Amino acid sequence: MTEERLSLKQMCAKFDVTPRTLRYYEYIELLQPERDGRARLYGPREMARMTLILRGRKFGFSLEEIRQWLMIYEKHGTTAQMRSWIELADKQLRELADQREQIEEAMEELQKLRDDTAASLKG
Repeated sequence: MTEERLSLKQMCAKFDVTPRTLRYYEYIELLQPERDGRARLYGPREMARMTLILRGRKFGFSLEEIRQWLMIYEKHGTTAQMRSWIELADKQLRELADQREQIEEAMEELQKLRDDTAASLKG
């Protein structure tokens, strides 16, 4: 049974990214697709890494932080790296909680302003 391999175009469609993004991730060595002449072929390993890269970006991690995460994912990370990543995750969780609080405050303020304006139109 052969492993599924995707072309650059298929990989872009699967992950909703641009070719430039994939080439950049390859340039900074987050991805290492196989080469067949000029064609890039992405196997299961690269698809799994791309899933983790996008998850890391969603969580707000930098590409260097994602690189560390990928090293741990592939079990090349040391115990110290894992502890470091946990600290990074805790820090990011605090930052996301702060952002959520700021968004909720802004939404409450906007809702009040909207309601006051609507009341002015009726009155």
